[in-house]
Order: sequence, then C-alpha cells, then structure tokens
Amino acid sequence: MKLVVVGHGMVGHKFLEGVLEYVNDDVEITVIAEEPRLAYDRVHLSEYFSGKSAKDLSLARQDFADAYGIDLHLDTQAIAIDREAQVVTTKSGQQVPYDKLILSTGSYPFVPPIPGNDRENCFVYRTIEDLDAIRAASQTAKNGVVIGGGLLGLEAAKALVDLDLKAHVVEFAPRLMAVQIDDLGAKVLRNKIEDLGVEVLTQKATQAIEDGDDFIHSMKFSDGTELKTDLIVFSAGIRPRDELARQSGLELGERGGIVINDFCQTSDEHIYAIGECALWQGKIYGLVAPGYDMARIAAKHVMQEETNSFAGADMSTKLKLMGVDVASIGDAHANHPSAASYFYNDDHAQVYKKIVINKETKKLIGAVLVGDAKEYSELLQMMLNDMDLPENPDSLIVPQYGGSNVASSGGTGVDLLPDSATICSCNNVSKADLCSAIADGSTSLGALKKCTKAATACGGCAPLVTQVLKAELQRQGVTVNNHLCEHFPYSRQELYHLVRVNEIRSFDELISKHGHGLGCDICKPTASNILASCWNDFILQKEHAGLQDSNDYFLGNIQKDGSYSVVPRMAGGEVTPDGLIAVGQIAKKYGLYTKITGGQRVDLFGAQVHQLPTIWEELIAAGFESGHAYGKSLRTVKSCVGSTWCRYGVDDSVGLAIFLENRYKGLRSPHKLKMAVSGCTRECAEAQGKDVGVIATEKGWNLYVCGNGGMKPRHAELLASDLDTNTLIRYIDRFFMFYIQTADRLQRTSVWRDNLEGGLDYLKDVVVNDSLGVAQELEDRMQHVVNTYQDEWNTAVTDPKVRARFQTFINSDQADPHIQFTPERGQIRPMNAQERDAKRIAVTSV
Repeated sequence: MKLVVVGHGMVGHKFLEGVLEYVNDDVEITVIAEEPRLAYDRVHLSEYFSGKSAKDLSLARQDFADAYGIDLHLDTQAIAIDREAQVVTTKSGQQVPYDKLILSTGSYPFVPPIPGNDRENCFVYRTIEDLDAIRAASQTAKNGVVIGGGLLGLEAAKALVDLDLKAHVVEFAPRLMAVQIDDLGAKVLRNKIEDLGVEVLTQKATQAIEDGDDFIHSMKFSDGTELKTDLIVFSAGIRPRDELARQSGLELGERGGIVINDFCQTSDEHIYAIGECALWQGKIYGLVAPGYDMARIAAKHVMQEETNSFAGADMSTKLKLMGVDVASIGDAHANHPSAASYFYNDDHAQVYKKIVINKETKKLIGAVLVGDAKEYSELLQMMLNDMDLPENPDSLIVPQYGGSNVASSGGTGVDLLPDSATICSCNNVSKADLCSAIADGSTSLGALKKCTKAATACGGCAPLVTQVLKAELQRQGVTVNNHLCEHFPYSRQELYHLVRVNEIRSFDELISKHGHGLGCDICKPTASNILASCWNDFILQKEHAGLQDSNDYFLGNIQKDGSYSVVPRMAGGEVTPDGLIAVGQIAKKYGLYTKITGGQRVDLFGAQVHQLPTIWEELIAAGFESGHAYGKSLRTVKSCVGSTWCRYGVDDSVGLAIFLENRYKGLRSPHKLKMAVSGCTRECAEAQGKDVGVIATEKGWNLYVCGNGGMKPRHAELLASDLDTNTLIRYIDRFFMFYIQTADRLQRTSVWRDNLEGGLDYLKDVVVNDSLGVAQELEDRMQHVVNTYQDEWNTAVTDPKVRARFQTFINSDQADPHIQFTPERGQIRPMNAQERDAKRIAVTSV
C-alpha cells in the first residue's frame, strides 16, 4: 500500500505515530510538508520568544524519517490531486502515487480585508518562520498591536511583551475571548492583562492601515480614532486549508472545510482528512485534542484495524494567558433553555468563577474560571461523566477554608469517576488506561507519563492523573511505602528535614533518635549525603568515613580492574599550558591512561590505592584540586569559548562557567549534577541537556533546568529568561537547594521534575516567585556550603590518619600483584620498580 500524507503538523505527526504501530514491509509511507522542518508543538509556540528553540519544540527526532523508512519531502507544496489516477502533484512537478491519501493541511490565519493589511511589518502568528520575522522586526520597533482578542491573539500579545514592546490588543467584539468566556469573566481578564502593561481596545473596527508620522503605521478605526504602531500581528481567527480538496472536487462545507464521515473519510473513500482542515457534521475543531482523536481513528481505519468512530469533541479548555489562569467548560454562556447559573466574583483578588447547571436534572453543563482555575479538572469530569451535583452547587466554586472546594462540598473525587472517563483528552487516556498501567507497575507520575502518554502534551491533566494514581494505589491495597530502608521509617526528603531542623551532625545520632538497628548500604550513604549537603563536613572524618560507598571512601572512581581514576577539576574546561604539561608528566610518571572527558577535563585511569595520595599531592602542587567525579555532587560546568573568542558569542560563557563551577564545587546532592554555559543560542556547550544550563542572550542569561543525557535523555526546560548575572546565581542557588531538600534518593533532577505535582509552573513559582517564602533560606543554605568548601584531596593527604587508609594491604605498602595492565590504543603503561618487585614476588611464591 502506498500511503501519502500531505502535511506534517501536530495532527499529521500523530497520524504517523498511529500508523507506525501497525505498519509492515508492504506499506510505503510518503510525507509531503510545506514547512522546512519536522512537526513541532504549536500549542507552546509562544515559548519560542521566551527562550525555547525550534529543537525544543520539535515533536520528532531529527532522524525520524530515516529511522522508520519514511520518504519525507520538507519545504514541498502539494498543488493538485488526480483522484482518478490517484496521484498527488507537487509544485516542483513531482508526481506521487497513492492508494490512501491523508490530508492534514491544517488551517491558515484569517487576515481581514483591511486596506493596508499587506504593508511592511504586518504579520500573522502561525509558524516558527512567522515568529522569526516578528522578532527581526521588533529590533527596530517601539510598540506593537495584535488585531484579535481571542486565544491566539492574547498569545501573540504575550509574545510582543516578551520582545520588550509596548503591546496593544484590538478586538472588534465588546470583550476578550468572546467565544470562551462571559462578560464578567472577560472584565476580570481584561483588568489582569492591563495590569501587566498591555493596552486593550474593544469594540474597535479597523478600517484602514496607513502611514504613521513617528511610527510605521497609523490604524484608522470606524469611530474616528486612530492608533499608531510600528508592528501589527493579525490573529483574527483561522480558515481551513481546503484548496487541494477544492481543486480535486471533494465535497466541502458551505463555509469551507473538507467534509468527513465518522472515520475521517472524505467523499472519496481513498482520501481522508484530519485536523483543522476537516469538517465533521458542520463543525471544524481548532484544538489539538480533537485533531489527535481524528488522527488515531484514521490511522486504524487505514490499516484496517478495529476502531471507534469519531463522535465529536468537547471544546472545554484550560489556559494560562500572560500568566492568568483562564478556563472554559461546556455551555459557558448558559445557552441551554433550562440553564441556571451560580457565580463568584472577587474584584480585589481579580478572581471570577461561574458554573452553569441544568436545573431540571441538576447536572453541570458549563463553567467559566478566570484568575484561579484549580477546580477545572474536577468540574470538567463532572460534566463529561454526567455526575450528580451536590445539594448546594455553589459550594463547588465558593472558597472553602481548609481544603478543596469540591472535596469539602462532598463533591466528586476521582473514585466516583467511571472507568471510561477520559483523563487526558490530548492523548485519549482514560481512567481505565491509567488504572491498568498502575496495576502493571507504573506507580509514579513519571512512570505513568512514559507508559500512557498522559499529561505529556498540554500538561493540564497532570493534577488529575496524580489523583487517580494515589486513589488507585489506595484502592488496590498497595501500601505506598516511601521509607528509605528497613532502618528508617522515613523518605529521603523527611530524613533531610529531620537532620536540618534538629541539627543532627552524625549518623549515630540520626539512627538513635529516628531509626533502629545498625544501618545498611542504602541508608548509610544516603545519610552521609544529607549530612554533607547540610553541614559540609569532610566526608572522611572518623564519624562519616564508614558511611561512604567505595568511590567516596577513596575519593576516586573504582574501575573494573580494581584500580582507580583520578579526575582533577578544570573549571569551565579552562586549563593553562603548564597545567596540561603537569597532568601529562604525572600520567607518564605513574603510567596512567589519559582521556578527555565529555565534561572538558582529563581523566587519569589505572592508579592503585597506594598511589592516590602521591598523585593527588603532585596535582595539588600543579594547582589542581579534586574534581568530585566520585561523588553525588557537582561534576562539571561545560562551556564553549563564548564572546572571548567566538564571533557569534554574545557573553563570556567561560568566565561564568568557571565562576559557577567554583561556586558549587563540592555540593552534595541526591544524584550527580552537571551544568553548562553557552555563549549564544547556537548552544555549543549543549546546555539544554544538563541539570542546569545557561545560555547567553542579547539581554542577559536564559536559565534551563532538569535536563540530562544518558539512558533517558531529557531536554531541560526554560525556568527564566534574560537574567542579569546576580539574579541568575540566586535562582540557581534556590533551584539546587530546593532539589536537594525534596528529591528522593538517587533521583536525577529530570525524574524529580517529572514527579513534581504542578510541574514547571510550580517550580517557577517556588524558585522565581518565592511562592513558599523560602527563597532567602535556600540562598543562605547554599552560601553556607560555598563558605565551608574544602578540597577533599588536600584534606586527605595532609591528615595522617586519613592518608593511612590508602594502602592495598593493611600490613604492607606493596602494590597488588594481581592487577595486570595492557596497552590501550597506543598508550603503553610502563611498570614502575615497585610493581616489578611485586610481580616478581608473586611469581616466586607461585
């Protein structure tokens, strides 16, 4: 079967994912895409202006087509369909035959027919290329206007604010977001947006765009007023891309859109249409969730797999517009003939909430939430599952003290949701799907995301997914035991707080007060790590030494042959010529294998235990110190050469990397930490694959967190943008300390982030907005660690009792004769006199 897909947006890519579950060698897939890049996340497109790159937004890895044998044609426009011959023709004249054709052509932005709408610095807000053009124009602009006060219009206004422009929103209707929310809700939304510095003009009909005096444009309104601006963005709605269907004679709707049946087939059974170009029962759905549903159904139908039919979609939505929570559910305008409304309005807090009920049956049929949308998930489930309302429906939205409104009203709770309830509409994950995954062992939020894909698209369902997880574990009788081990009835986080609050300084004190027994290989290293994070004492002090695992005990990583590696710190990857010579001479003297690590420093392999102190002494004399490659601590801060050398660099990435590495060196944490600093958005230091990544911009530094490479690579997420250096450091202090205080044992920052309820928004609130009021405390704790830093190698070699531990044999200073060294890619390891004697003794004894 020759399967051709026209369009590779979010919905087109979801279709491909669905087909690839069933594809075999008898299916040839061709994709024709107008844009010059693979599918990307348009839902979060505005984040492109706040620091996310096109790579961050991509929905597919770069080798996606090659990996699955797909014939991919990017930057290619399909211009005609010959239905009789079953051939698609591209603009370049290429003819692509098909057996089944999928039209996923999406929509285009509607630009009102206003004289002057094609002038310089007039844009639409649809693709990454559109955003690049807006960004370029903003460099010489002072203010900007968005025509359109709907969802996309407010997203565009946020983009103008991110570009440091004075932003205006011009809307023809009497209120913002006229489709989703009512007058009172729109009033609250308008007030909150204007408080952010955006000027809102409603009931304004633009009649012409002409030359301005001091600005590029002068917008003329029908009421005789005008508005001068340098940049205009049209966001006045969308229209379906149905020109291919029109050219080929497929059935269209009266106002456009490709007519489809319940299996997404058009009037030609060999051609399907999905997403915003498709018209089902007179409706075009402009949200991603219905498009994904069409994609799944079409994929199964094409592959002749059993599937449900498309039955429409709920258009309820929850958004954060310019930092303002907005949600709309069902019949938000109370259009139902027997509807009754309850509303709560707090002008001081700028919060508005309304529910709409069918008074005949007392069922929820709609809701509006502005300024605070925490009830959204539960209200949506009440409506979707036709659940009974409490005796006093207003209790669902009127503030209650001491808990959730819904819970305190005797409301719903996830236990009352039917198994068929859709929890994640973007990826069509039901409560039953989640419960099944939990029963199969996915017992954390991160595991559920990976297994079911729930909460991995827009993320709005994450709180409800978490509630299902907790309720289902309790229902199944699973004891969610977060105890560290059999000796401590506490989690790592709880142990941390016990140590910190009670100022416990040793393991013996900790286990005598809060545990039992002698401890084990789990709790001892964990307790040692916590003690080091809090008080930063030398880890090989008598009371701490016995708690360490092998690597920490010997301040080096044990290798497979029983030898150890030595990794001196080279902050930011910077090292002097004399330093390099010294490292080379030491490696040559002791016959060590040398390798440049991925973190831009030199690793020396093959040192025996008795050699470690003398190697450290020579490295210390050459100006080096421990690189902590053995500890659950900061490893490296990778950097590019930045503005010092690179012609693209916009700031001193090396200088900042050296400062950060020297600030956080020795910091003990639940897992190893890696950082990077890139001097520009070309990202040569790969900062977005690190626990903390920093990228220079023209306006300061962008801060990324919770990324990592390894077996489960994860892109870091933008925490804050355009920061000055002092603010950047404060945020990193807070982030690291908050992670250290709350993460589980051996939990990487990426996994910790996946399991945070509230996700990135919650993390931003804590670190940036200080929502918990602990920012100063976190900074002070980090400063204590910085102030009490010591080079562990130097302390070890200068303390006779500690140094005495570094022997192969307790009663002899001989080397281990059983360790054999072999050449490694040309690096011949010479045997020193002591080793020759040891080998001779071993041979003689045999």
